Amino acid sequence: MTRRKLEERIASLEDTVAQLVAVVRPAKQNGDWRSTVGMFEDDPVIREIQEEGRRLREADRRETQWDTPP
Repeated sequence: MTRRKLEERIASLEDTVAQLVAVVRPAKQNGDWRSTVGMFEDDPVIREIQEEGRRLREADRRETQWDTPP
């Protein structure tokens, strides 16, 4: 690969990284919770975590229910 071609490729990569940083940086600086909405949509691991949380909460509810009102 010639030096000129390598320099062109590096310049292209630098432009691409700059564009990506320009998109990501404002979202991080914003700190708004809405910037994270949908981040894990359709993620099977997150669904599994959510389901396990539901099971734990339901088990806690069953354990703390009163037989008769106080």
